Amino acid sequence: MNIAIVEDEPKLAALLNEYLQKEDYQTSIYSDGTEALEKLQLTPPDLILLDLMLPGTDGLTICREIRKTSNVPIIMLTARVEEIDRLLGLEIGADDYICKPYSPREVVARVKAVLRRAEPQTTSDDERFVLLEQEALVKVNGIPCTLTQVELLLLKTMHAHPGRIYNRQQLMHRIYPDNRIVSDRTIDSHVKKLRQKLKALDTENEYIHSVYGLGYKFELIN
Repeated sequence: MNIAIVEDEPKLAALLNEYLQKEDYQTSIYSDGTEALEKLQLTPPDLILLDLMLPGTDGLTICREIRKTSNVPIIMLTARVEEIDRLLGLEIGADDYICKPYSPREVVARVKAVLRRAEPQTTSDDERFVLLEQEALVKVNGIPCTLTQVELLLLKTMHAHPGRIYNRQQLMHRIYPDNRIVSDRTIDSHVKKLRQKLKALDTENEYIHSVYGLGYKFELIN
C-alpha cells in the first residue's frame, strides 16, 4: 500500500517515511500543499497523512477538495490543538486526527487501524447486499430497489466504510459538494427515506443505524 506523507517539516517527513517503510508501506512525500493536491487527485494513494499548516494550499482545503471525489482515508497531523480545528478537521471528512508532538509508532498504529476500517466488504457480504452505482440500484438478498441520486450518495458513503460513524456535516459535504446550505433535518429526512427503502427489501434487519448524538453508520448483520 502507498502512503502519501504531506508534511513541510523535512525531519518529521523523513521520520514518518522511515517508520512506514519499515512496515513495508510504499511512501510518497510532498512538502507543498498545492503540488500535493494536484498529485493526490491525479494518483490517489491508499492513505494520506496530511499536515494542517502547509505552504501553498493548506491541509483543510486539501482534505475538502479530495473529499469531493474520493473516500481515500485521511489522517490529519497538526500542532494546532484548539477544539475548533479538531472538529473542523473531522467534519470535512478526515478519518483521524493526531496532534504534534506525536510518536511515529503511534502514527503507524493509527495508519494500520484506519486502513483496516477501510478494507472492502467480503464476498459473502457483497452477495447479500450489492450497491450498483451505475444503475443507481441497491440489491438486498437479490431484490432490487431504485435509489435517488442523494440516496445513492448517502448509501455509497456509509457502505464504503461499514461501522464508521458519519455526522451530519460529513454527510452533507458528501451529497452536496457545492457547499450549499442545508439543515440537519434535510439529512435526517433523506436517511429516513433510505432506511424505509432498505426495510422494504429486508424486514428482518436494519442496515443504517442511528448513533445517538453522533450521526449514522452502515452495518451488515451476520
